[in-house]
Amino acid sequence: MTNRESTEGIVLVTGATGTVGSQVVAELLRRGHSVRALTRDPAKADFPAGVEVVQGDLTDPESLTAALEDVTGLHLITFGGPYFAPLETGPQILEQARKAGVRRVTVLHGGGPSLLEDAVRAGGPSHAEGCGGEFAWTVVMPVEFMSNALEWADGIRGDDAVREPFTGRLSAMVHEGDIGAVAAVALTEDGHGGKEYVITGPEVLTLKDKTDALAAARGREIRLVELSEEQAVEQWRAAGQPDEVIGFLLEAYGNTPLVGRTVVDTVEKVTGRPARTFAQWAAEHADAFRA
Repeated sequence: MTNRESTEGIVLVTGATGTVGSQVVAELLRRGHSVRALTRDPAKADFPAGVEVVQGDLTDPESLTAALEDVTGLHLITFGGPYFAPLETGPQILEQARKAGVRRVTVLHGGGPSLLEDAVRAGGPSHAEGCGGEFAWTVVMPVEFMSNALEWADGIRGDDAVREPFTGRLSAMVHEGDIGAVAAVALTEDGHGGKEYVITGPEVLTLKDKTDALAAARGREIRLVELSEEQAVEQWRAAGQPDEVIGFLLEAYGNTPLVGRTVVDTVEKVTGRPARTFAQWAAEHADAFRA
């Protein structure tokens, strides 16, 4: 499903310091594209050599004017401001993109209603590749990130244990690098306009599968301790999680939707290579789990 690369301009990545945004940046660089990273505070940003860093804020669309100059591809996130508040500036952002002549837009699905995602879907016909002031859009819809396992690092380093509820839950979790790779292709190649790409890893995993992979990678056993819902809520509150996040976690872990536990082959179809396994992710991050 990969196609001839046809973008000759700059790709602007918003949310570029985040888990997915940083991977979009890395993949674009690997493919030889010109990359511009948007951040509120360029002085604090740390990007690879070759990335142009610019200041801007998605909650202030006028601040994007300079950042969008000569941009042909635009990667968007659906939140901005404190506590990952949903953006309310989606239509204005997309109008700025049209004025700048952006040809392709990807948006990282945030899991809930989004004015920005709605504006993206309404912003151009599925067949458009930047013609007539319109753009081709692609919605990137990943399931659970493999990087979520980093939340266990302190407990594993401290007493070789993972403490979680619903230990029988299933996940087709995805490597964040594969999310970035799918977005990078959609931003730089024809044929992805009007697509919703659900992105998963290559296998369905239990918590035991995950802890076994982490144990093998770090060379030391890990105990899996099942918590009750009440114990889990207490643990999350102690970690500073707000009630709305706790409610989301209880629902997502206790009643994981089918899409989150069903493998699809999007990564291979879009990028031409298989999705990376959790064992690969664990080997890449083994040091984070070693005392």
